[in-house]
This record gives sequence, C-alpha cells and structure tokens, in this order.
Amino acid sequence: MSKTSYRSFDQPASDLTGASILITGGTGSFGRAFVRKVLSGPPPRRLIVFSRDEQKQDAMAQELHLAYPKLFDRLRFFIGDVRDSSRLELALREVDIVVHAAALKIVPTAEYNPFECILTNVHGAENVVKAGLRTSVKKVVSLSTDKAANPINLYGASKLASDKIMVAANNLSGSRGARFAIVRYGNVIGSRGSVVPLFEDMVRRGVKALPITDPRMTRFWITLEQGVALVLSSLALMKGGEIFVPKIPSMRITDLARTVAPDLPHEIIGIRPGEKLHEVMITEDDARMTVELDDRYVICPSISDWNGEHLKALGARPVADGFRYSSDRNAEWLDGSDLADLVKKKAA
Repeated sequence: MSKTSYRSFDQPASDLTGASILITGGTGSFGRAFVRKVLSGPPPRRLIVFSRDEQKQDAMAQELHLAYPKLFDRLRFFIGDVRDSSRLELALREVDIVVHAAALKIVPTAEYNPFECILTNVHGAENVVKAGLRTSVKKVVSLSTDKAANPINLYGASKLASDKIMVAANNLSGSRGARFAIVRYGNVIGSRGSVVPLFEDMVRRGVKALPITDPRMTRFWITLEQGVALVLSSLALMKGGEIFVPKIPSMRITDLARTVAPDLPHEIIGIRPGEKLHEVMITEDDARMTVELDDRYVICPSISDWNGEHLKALGARPVADGFRYSSDRNAEWLDGSDLADLVKKKAA
C-alpha cells in the first residue's frame, strides 16, 4: 500500500458548531460512527438519529449516554422511515444539515425484493429532497455506492436513481434553498454485512474452506473512519450537485481471504446475481465532467447555476480524456498486511 492509500480526508472539515444535524439510517454502521465523530468534536446544537428500529435506537442511546454524558441532552432519537414523507418533514423542522445514509444495501436482497428496494432507495431519496425543500435545511449529503456507476443490479440502479434525484434537486431549490451533494465510495472494511466480518465468523465456526465467487474479483475498500471524514469534508466543500469520490485502494478478494484465514483453501462458488467482477466509481462518460483533487475526484454537475471556482481555488484539475476509475485499474492496492493493519485499527 502506498503512503497515500490511507487518507484521512480531514481537510477541509465542516464546522458543525451550533448546527442542527439529522442523519437518516442513523443506527447503521455509518450512522453510529458518524454520531461518535460529531460528538467528539465541537458540539452541534442538536444531533438527530432518524431510523425505524426502536430497539437499535434504545441500545444506541444507552451506549452514547455512557460515552458522552455531558452531550447526551443534544441527542434526539426520532422513529421514522424515509418512505414516510410526512414523518420525514416533521423530523427536518429547524434542521440545518442532513446526512442521508438510509438504504437497502444487500445486492441479493434487493434482487429478490425489488419493490422494497425502490421504495426505500428511490422514493426515500425523493422524500428527503421534498422535505429538505419544504423546511429550513441548508445542506444535504447523500451516501452512494460504487455500484451506482454502470449498474448491473437493482441496488446499484436504485442508488443511481437516488444520485440523479439529489443532483436535480439543486435545480428546484433556487438560490436560497437547500443544496444537495453526494459521496460515493466502495466497500467498508468491517461494516455490518461486509465480507471481512463474514469470513471471520466462518473461521470461528470452523468452516473447511472460504467461499470465493471468482478469483479475479476486485473491490474498492474504505474504513468507516475514512467514510465519515469524507462526508464531513464534503459538507465543507460542496456548493450543490457534486459527486465526491475518494481516492481509495483496491484489493483482490483472494488476497482478502488469505489475510483472514491464511491456512484455509478457497471454494469457488460463482458470481451471485447482480455482482460484477470489478467495480467502477467513475466511468469514461463521467470523466468529461470530473476534476481531481489530491485526496478525491469530483464529478461536477450539469446544472444551470453551478461553477467550479471553489474547486479550482483548491487546485482541482481535469482528469485525462477517457479516464476510468475502476477497482481493477486502480493505482493503489492493499496487500494482506495493509488490510490486517486497518482491521486492527478498527478493532482498537
């Protein structure tokens, strides 16, 4: 791994002092890490966890009360679903910043339950936009995925639709309304449902071989801490309509499996419905609108009142013609020791 492969994405970081912030899907892996990061810095006026699972909210509230007793009165837990536009609009009253992390994310689940996926990922994004436009929200950052670029599965297609909704929302908000932007990144090391804890659990259960869909498969990897820092810095950078794509390393799935269980053989089980061999975060067609910063790429929007002067001031430069940012063509790679270090850092 090169020295630049583990980036902190800290600069510039958004100042949230005195802000009222709401995160949808706030009890998920990202939401929990985001809340802890925000509470560890200059305190916001109010931080609202919006999700539909009361048990997860209760467990999270108890955990945070112990960890941040002096700041707990700034936390709010709001039961609701992004599918419910009226409930969402109630939650967004007097909110300044929204981080939209709620989504159905498991590829096979989305393939088997397409209506549910569309309701949450597409109509949910529409509801966030409408509620943001009807209230006093100033900024919305929506979490996307590498699977939204050239999608071949419903999850990716639904997140592409969500991204398009968020970008187009800037045309509706006018000069004084909410601004909307997107952060797009790859697989999160150690998050709930990711392959690292899955393999670790299999090893604990004593499996004789680890299942590998295809030995050629590669993926982008990012840590939860990096993802949170990327969102916070993108809040500071955004003017509305941008898709922020971090520079993060790739890893072969076979190398990952050998790191988790060096002595276990691999069982090739074939690619699941909706899976790709390699993921893409920026396509050749997007490259025409993409600029590069030291730690990330920015896909610039085609909206009427947008210009990139704020990015040029930071040294942004256009990417090469025909540029493609894919996990198999990446300049930065994780090896086994790199992954082990990142997993240890997460555990610590």
